[in-house]
Amino acid sequence: MIQTAIMGYGTVGGGVTKVIENNAGEIRKKLGEALNVKKILVRRFRDCPYRARMTDDFRDIEQDPEIRVVVETIGGVAPAYEYTKRALLAGKHVVTANKQLVAEKGCELMETAREKNVHYLFEASVGGGIPILHPLTECMSANRIQEVYGILNGTSNYILTRMVRNGATFEGALSEAQARGYAEADPTADVDGLDAGRKICILADLAFGHQVNPSDVPAEGIRGITLRDVRIARRGGYRVKLLGRAVRLPKGHTAYVAPHLIPETWPVANVEDVFNAIVVRGNAVGEVMFYGRGAGEMPTASACVADVMECLTSQQQKVIWSPDPAGFRNPAELETRHYFRIDGSLTDAVRAFGEVEALREDDETSFLTERMSGAEASERAGRLRGIGVNVLSRMRALS
Repeated sequence: MIQTAIMGYGTVGGGVTKVIENNAGEIRKKLGEALNVKKILVRRFRDCPYRARMTDDFRDIEQDPEIRVVVETIGGVAPAYEYTKRALLAGKHVVTANKQLVAEKGCELMETAREKNVHYLFEASVGGGIPILHPLTECMSANRIQEVYGILNGTSNYILTRMVRNGATFEGALSEAQARGYAEADPTADVDGLDAGRKICILADLAFGHQVNPSDVPAEGIRGITLRDVRIARRGGYRVKLLGRAVRLPKGHTAYVAPHLIPETWPVANVEDVFNAIVVRGNAVGEVMFYGRGAGEMPTASACVADVMECLTSQQQKVIWSPDPAGFRNPAELETRHYFRIDGSLTDAVRAFGEVEALREDDETSFLTERMSGAEASERAGRLRGIGVNVLSRMRALS
């Protein structure tokens, strides 16, 4: 029997025990042995079927020679980083769904795993149950990855879906998401783009092979999106989505999180509610989209247990990227189209930006620019202010 341990017994940790128990027969066929949860690290003991396996002392896991794989579902950096490092140094494989830890410390932890001839795997850290990291690093390894972008946060996508479908305000849609359990009481990480920012860092690390520091990746959330902008976009044939993007540039690469207008004919524009979608563009394969539930107890636990099984059946740590952040560029260098809503006329828009695509003109004017860098778009927006025209709203656009 193969012995494992779980650190943290919240939603995902509980899901891992359920997957191992419910799918025991299939797992045993593939591993040749049964998989068992021997220890569960908790801060507080509670009554449940696994009460006898709980401990509040990490050394019970670290010093147990029978435990071969540890699943970390604590979240955050402390104490997850310390326990993960110690588990790896003790010669144990570690699997995690902890996006913040992977984004900030993943490179170091993978190197530790490689030195100790064990694995540090984290498929569940991006996209929950959606398989994306393995396809990106293995199935598409013959490609030069040009871009990875997508809807990486189900809470924000649920809120935007309700704004489009039901005409709800941001505040009303957020309250509904909280009532349904899709958003935390403090929704900051979701609606301000922090969660998506950590995930796009991991995708960029893997796509470009260099450390992308979360502190360098600007994250703009959806608090500033108004119902008016959502309606204007929809009438113009666009949808508003919060995207994380990692893009290869002529000299280097960049990553960021921000709301975008996307043509309604694009598949990713029609991903709704709590679902996620990630698009990878390679120079040989073209665009490939991965779609599914990006979070939740069972989808995330499914990915964790699959990583546990890979630890036990594959060779030395394969995925690794350079700790050198060389090549990271300011996202303002990236050229794309931009959406503006102003309190001036279409003539004012043309004077500042040249040719534009008008979306609406009445007491306010909304339009899309031609492709230009973010820095140039900001400079031209300054021209509007110079003639007394206020910018009421601004977003990037893909087309």
